[in-house]
Amino acid sequence: MAQADRIFLVGPMGAGKSTVGRRLARQLGLRFVDLDQALESRTGVDIPRIFDIEGEAGFRRREAALLDELTREPGIVLATGGGAITTESNRQHLAGRGLVVYLRAPVEVQLARTRHSSRPLLKCADPYARLEGLLAERAPLYEGIADLVVDAAEGGPDRLARRIATLIEEAPLAREP
Repeated sequence: MAQADRIFLVGPMGAGKSTVGRRLARQLGLRFVDLDQALESRTGVDIPRIFDIEGEAGFRRREAALLDELTREPGIVLATGGGAITTESNRQHLAGRGLVVYLRAPVEVQLARTRHSSRPLLKCADPYARLEGLLAERAPLYEGIADLVVDAAEGGPDRLARRIATLIEEAPLAREP
């Protein structure tokens, strides 16, 4: 299979999309973009501030507009936010414009990796239960658009990036990006 030139990483917060994505982009000679960081750069404020001012709905509107733009760009590895797949148009853009890699991570891994973060959706009394609920809701959406599923708990970021690169090179796609 020819190298995909649009690779989109999806999965829950803490799955390692940004960390693995940077390494994968370097290995494949593609540009890396983190959707959340791009949104912060474009708005001039951080994600928690957008949530404070506009709520989750306002954040999702901004996220959807930027995702639409970025999924059209060739030569990109795009790390999406964990909730990007909750919007139908985002799922259509991701599935229709490139290769989607789902980094699957159990709740325990997510919690360990996000415990010291300022993620708005984890500002609650029971972050474990919150992550469990989000994963139950979103896992079918991740799986529904994924071309490849990789267990994010099986190895460090370098190993995962190498594994994804190998899978991309070896596995034929069911649909072309």
